[in-house]
Amino acid sequence: MTAMVKAEGVHKSFGPAHILKGIDLEVAPREVFCLIGPSGSGKSTFLRCINHLEQISAGRLSVDGELVGYRQKGDKLYELKDSEVALKRRDIGMVFQRFNLFPHMTAIENVMEAPVQVKRESKAVARARAGQLLDRVGLSDKANNYPSQLSGGQQQRVAIARALAMEPKLMLFDEPTSALDPELVGEVLDVMRGLAEDGMTMIVVTHEMGFAREVGDALVFMDDGVVVESGHPRDVLTNPQHDRTKSFLSKVL
Repeated sequence: MTAMVKAEGVHKSFGPAHILKGIDLEVAPREVFCLIGPSGSGKSTFLRCINHLEQISAGRLSVDGELVGYRQKGDKLYELKDSEVALKRRDIGMVFQRFNLFPHMTAIENVMEAPVQVKRESKAVARARAGQLLDRVGLSDKANNYPSQLSGGQQQRVAIARALAMEPKLMLFDEPTSALDPELVGEVLDVMRGLAEDGMTMIVVTHEMGFAREVGDALVFMDDGVVVESGHPRDVLTNPQHDRTKSFLSKVL
């Protein structure tokens, strides 16, 4: 079976700052893959590399068997044109810490926008599907509300619906609950649980250890740009092998 995501010796530098220092990992189809670690450990940067929002400095990164951002000819890698990258990026949904909704559009218009603009779907088809997706995230009654009329948790659920509107094969979540008030976290995690049950392949950068333990199939602890420890979430969280993992978990659990 082809891995949905495969990273081989992935490095990323911003000038002199070496952020990712040789990441090797594989994410299987239908897997919920959780990334944990302290701020600045490279988790979000790695996520951004997967859909080529950041270009890797060395190594290889592929999604569903195809290189991200590059084409291979013989031994050489050639960077794809922006238009080709954008085409590939359609298969990857991303949900950010901040909801990034268009403030001048209603919830349903936010969800419709990409299918209409990028996939050239008719407005009628896009609207019908957007309605179904808002229903799926529990917001069918908020379809005509603007982002300013929604709570943070509701905005984040609209953002998830918007990412799903492109029918991605992979969903990336970059700390999707970190900007939310504690009482709103549960409603977003419930939507993510539902996606996991439906078999969506997900990579989740999170501080929600309960979610990682209950829903995750695999967990990686990153620190200072490297994978320190990996395994089944319950094993890593209850019986960490590495001192650095133990130290981190002692502060967050």
